[in-house]
This record gives sequence, C-alpha cells and structure tokens, in this order.
Amino acid sequence: MSNQFKITHGHVEPLGSIIADGGVNFALYAPKAAQAYLCLFDKSGHSEILKIAMNINEGGIWSIYISPLNEGALYGFRVEGEYNPKQGQLFNEKKLLIDPYAKDLFGEFTWSERHYGQMPIGTKSTVDNAIDIFKSKVIAPSLYAHKKPNHRWSNTVIYECHVKGATYRHPKIPKSLRGKFLGLSHPSFIEHLQSFGITAVELLPVHSFISEQFLTGKGLQNYWGYNTVNFFTPHKDYLVNDDINEFKQMVQQLHAADIEVIIDVVYNHTAEAGNDGPILSLRGFDNLTYYRTVNGQPDVYINDTGCGNTINIDHPRVLQLVLDSLRYWVETMGVDGFRFDLATILGRSQSGFSASHTFLQAIAQDPILNKVKLISEPWDIGPGGYQLGAFPSPWREWNDQYRDVIKRFWRSEEGIIATVAKRLHGSFDIFEHSERGPLNSINFITSHDGFTLADLVSYEEKHNEANGEQNRDGHSANYSFNCGVEGFTDDPLVTALRLQQQKNFLLTLILSKGVPMLASGSEMAHSQGGNNNAYCQNNRTSWLAWKDSQLNHTLTRFVDDALKIRRAHSAFKHSVFLNDIDERFTVRWFTEDGATMSDAHWHESTRQFLMYSLLDKQNKHALLIIFNASKKVVSCQLPPSPIKAPWQMVLSSVNNASISSDSGAMVEISAQSSWVFSANLEEIGHG
Repeated sequence: MSNQFKITHGHVEPLGSIIADGGVNFALYAPKAAQAYLCLFDKSGHSEILKIAMNINEGGIWSIYISPLNEGALYGFRVEGEYNPKQGQLFNEKKLLIDPYAKDLFGEFTWSERHYGQMPIGTKSTVDNAIDIFKSKVIAPSLYAHKKPNHRWSNTVIYECHVKGATYRHPKIPKSLRGKFLGLSHPSFIEHLQSFGITAVELLPVHSFISEQFLTGKGLQNYWGYNTVNFFTPHKDYLVNDDINEFKQMVQQLHAADIEVIIDVVYNHTAEAGNDGPILSLRGFDNLTYYRTVNGQPDVYINDTGCGNTINIDHPRVLQLVLDSLRYWVETMGVDGFRFDLATILGRSQSGFSASHTFLQAIAQDPILNKVKLISEPWDIGPGGYQLGAFPSPWREWNDQYRDVIKRFWRSEEGIIATVAKRLHGSFDIFEHSERGPLNSINFITSHDGFTLADLVSYEEKHNEANGEQNRDGHSANYSFNCGVEGFTDDPLVTALRLQQQKNFLLTLILSKGVPMLASGSEMAHSQGGNNNAYCQNNRTSWLAWKDSQLNHTLTRFVDDALKIRRAHSAFKHSVFLNDIDERFTVRWFTEDGATMSDAHWHESTRQFLMYSLLDKQNKHALLIIFNASKKVVSCQLPPSPIKAPWQMVLSSVNNASISSDSGAMVEISAQSSWVFSANLEEIGHG
C-alpha cells in the first residue's frame, strides 16, 4: 500500500494536518516517544490501510508528508514508548490517538475497555481501540470573511444558551434543524432574540465532547458538554449534514442579524479524566506534558477541576495548543469571544494564581485574541481558587457575589442593603482596585448551573433525583424561595407572586451597572422541575418548551421594556466608576420619606427598601428606581426630580400597575415589588 504514495520527511509546522502540493503534511508533538506512527484509514473508518513511521525532529516534533492525499482523508496516530504508570509514562501503541490539532472528526465514539491503558489494573493493555474511537479528518479550512458586529461592552446583553436545548422543541423551526447550530440561526429564533434586545449569544460548550462512562452506564448523557475530547472541532451532534461549516454558517447568519457569538470553552481539563480514565489523545502523546501531577508523584494527577485531571497550561506546547485553538475559532470559525470555564486554572502555576501568568500575558499581547470578548469564570476548587476581581483588563468576570446577594435581597433577607447597593452600581469594591470599571462585571441571576429563574421562586430545595446520585449533587445554597408552595401549583396568588418576583429579578439585573447576562428560558419562565444540576438531562427537563404562550411571553415583553430603559440612559454605559465629584452623573439614595440616606440608615439591619435616582445631567435624563423587598406595603414619598421635570412611572413588576408619580407625592409601594420612574424620557411602556 505504501508504494502508492510518495513519502518524505515532512515539516514541523504547523502541527496537525495541512494540505500542500497535492498531499498532506502531518506533524505532532511527542518528545518522549520512542516512535510515532501515522495511520491512514479507508473511507468507512473501519480498516487501517497504512501504518507508517514518522520522523523525529528537534523539539520533540514528529513529521511526515504523504502524496497524493486529499481532503477527507481519515487518520490517527500511534505512539510507542515507555509504559511505566508509576512514573507517569503511559505510551501504548495499541491505542489510536486523536490528533490534538484535528479540525474535523469522523465516525462515532463508543465506550469500551479498549480505550484503557491498563486492563486489568497494573497490566498494560494489548487491545486495539481503533474500532471505537473517532478518526481525525483532513480538511482545508478557510478564514472567516464576513463582517462582525463588534458591539461595545456598554451595549452588550448576553443570552446564555445550550445549542440543543434552545431550539429542540421550537415549532416554527424545521425538525431537521432543531437542536442544531443551524437551528440557532433560523429566522424564528433570531427574531425571538431580537424581540427583546439580545446582542450576543453565549453558547455552552461546542467543542467536541463525550459523555462520561459512569453516565452512559446509568442511561444518561453529558448534556452541558464540559467534557472535551478535542479543542478544534465542533460537536458532531449539533450538525445536520456532518459538515463543520454549518457552525460558520450559523455565525454568519447571527452576525447578519447584529448578534455576536461567544462560546464557552473548557481548557482546564479533558475527557481523559483521572488515573482510571481512557487514553484518547493528549495522555497518549505525553502524559506529563499535558497534565499536572503532584510534585514527586508523577502518577498522581492534580485535580483542581473535580474532573480527574488538570491541563498543564504552564508548558509552552500546551499553551501553544490553547492559543492556536482560540485563534482558530476567531479567525476561521468567526466567533466574537470566549467564556472560560474554571478560568482560575489558566492563571495558576505552582506558586498559585497570578494576574501576570504567562497565559494571561500571551492573550494580552496577541493581536487577534486581545480584541475579542474575554469572560472568565473566576473560580475553581483548587488552592486559592476564588479569584473574582483578580483578572487583568480587558477581562470580564462572572460575578457570583452579585448573583447571590440579589437573590438574598429578593427573598427578603435583612442586613444586606449596603452590599446590594454596591452590586447594583458595578461592584466597585471588587473591580476598582485594578483600574477596572463596572463593565468588567458580568451580572447574572441564573445560569445553566443552578435553578432556572422560574425554579428560583418555586423551590426551596433541589430536586435532582433524576441525576441518579440520590439528590446529593448540585449546590445546596441556592438562596431560593417557593412563594408558599414547593413546586407546581395553580394557586393564583402564588403564581402571581412568582411572576412578580421573576420580574423583580429581571428588572434588577437589567438596571444594574455592569454587563447583564440572561440564562435562556428566563424570558419565558422555563422550569427544570427543581433540578439545579441538569448537566445530564438531555430531555424535556432542559429543552425550552416553545408553546404558543411562550412565543410572546409576558416576561419577554418585560425584558424588552427594561432593556429599552437601559439603552436610553447613559448611567449604564460608563466604563469607569464615577463618584459624586463628577456632577454630570450622580446617584442619590433616599429613604421612604424622600430624604437623603444617612450612614445610620445604611446600618439599619431591618431595612429592605432601596430608592435611588440616577442623573445624566448632560443629556437631562433622570431615573428613579425603587426596590421593596419586604413583605409589607411601604408608603413612600417620591423625592424631587433632579432636573425639575415630573416623574413618570414607566415600568413596574406589579401587573397592571398604575400610580401617581408627581415629585413629593405619597405612593404605596407594593410588597416585594420594583418600580422605575423617569424624568424627561420618552414613555417606555408598561410591563
């Protein structure tokens, strides 16, 4: 078979496979290998038609060039070397390895004992796994050539969603497209996003991933996708015709609708898991390069992720892999930014987290990556893992302190209004110390992880029994409240209160300084039945229910009204913190008597009422915002308008609200309600 090909030494760059001069160059990094082999497969992916030794080069890179060979060729690698688990050496030539730089994958992955390096434990496996693993596929990718929206952070409103769950039950989208990338870019879904002001979708992981074997054994699947098997390839289940260009087509269509695409990326661990995990790719090329192990114990993985392994971002070749992947998704696939799962890991070396870690410095100086949207989840379970506020500019951070205190406020906890005020105004105590501003805070109430917004006001206990872990999984500190009944009810008083509380959360989120992020389904009261860890629920628990009543839900309209207010007022656009010295933009806090709040008022432990005005003196705009989290009606005197124009009530969480809003008027503020008044603003509408 090898006589059919012209085979030469090949080039060391770029890594992976690249088409050139009628053939394909292959290069891989495996510095401790005794020998690396390229294996070619037939079109079915079932038969290995060629196994040929590659050539070693300086720097531990193996290469080979083969012609004629075309786009679509299927391949994998095998690597020989020392097998000594105690020393962290896991080379096994019987394991076909996925190219870490593969841009496309072919076939299906099936769990079997063939993927394990030791079978039984302590004995090197001699079973070949080629039949059960993806084959890498040669492609010729082209650069993304379409205009991008490039929204400023000050205009950004993020919608976090799952590729499948967002559209799988949408009646106006063709069945063949539901739950796919092309479902997200279908006009019906785009119209929905545009109907309430979304500027960016943040997609849960789209890199190729597999379900953990312990889940498949229980008849479950990894639904969220935080179990990556390759950093370059789009997840196959989200494709209609097995064509990775469908991802790029989705991005193009969303961009044409002025909507950006941010993807959730998992560079902190891989699907190869811990010591009892499979050999699929990185582990088989060089285990100790790609994964962190305990000093002096090369057979013990550092598990700062809780998933068995931790990527060794300190190694130059691992850093290169991550950066090459990021640039590929920007330049070739067209994405506008990234949300980094467990991002603390990417800034941690042996001495701990540092804002000047090599990875963060590399991003800052990269001419491609320093221009895209960068969002960190600033925590993990490792030492010093909580790093909210520690990332450098231009990073944005998920602000869980915002999330938690706003939840606590609206469930009527006492003694927290001073902290609530800080979160409403951009969390200066968290970000200002490093010359960062309110727009560095990604504010959210709910996300994929935890209760949905509807469940937040419907359940006080998690109900995760369907996950098969006896309800032990998932967070217990949800700061939720059920409004009097646990779970579903048709009691009109309870359902009315739940709707009002959801509006309270949404209005608070949208009128807080920072970048608002809504979890998908928040705008239509999506429920997961109290499951606050639906990572393995690839079913109706997680899929949005697009009933007729959901297509134009009252919450959708409410979000749209609130976002119109946000867009009309400059207070939410400032990239730096402003204080009262700058008289153009001021915030004033009032008691329910309309008087200025004093220090004593801020320290009243029972206070659950906040009223404040936001002034844009330059544009002669003002807002008056009232949040009453108490379970009692509060008689309130409206303070004078700061621009001597009458207040108008423009939005309230109270259904069919109507209230006299003249300056100095006494008004009754309903229990657990929120209100917005404007001065010299166009009438926005009522929620």
